Amino acid sequence: MGTRVDNLFTDMIELTLTASYMQRSEKILFLERISKKLDTLKYFVTILWEVKGLDANKYSQLSDRLITTGKMLGGWIKEMKR
Repeated sequence: MGTRVDNLFTDMIELTLTASYMQRSEKILFLERISKKLDTLKYFVTILWEVKGLDANKYSQLSDRLITTGKMLGGWIKEMKR
């Protein structure tokens, strides 16, 4: 499970860097892929916490950052759709 979480993080970084260089018309597809990966990542992090793979403090910190990232990504997607 830890490897999958690591892969999701690196996939999101790669997609974000790629999206930053795309033309506006193509960027939305990458942003939506990032959003799906972020949702999957949040799900796996929650599972890790539930099975005691993460302590409550680390889970709280990570969850807060993932939520903030989701809000920023949502704003970027909203801006691209205008």
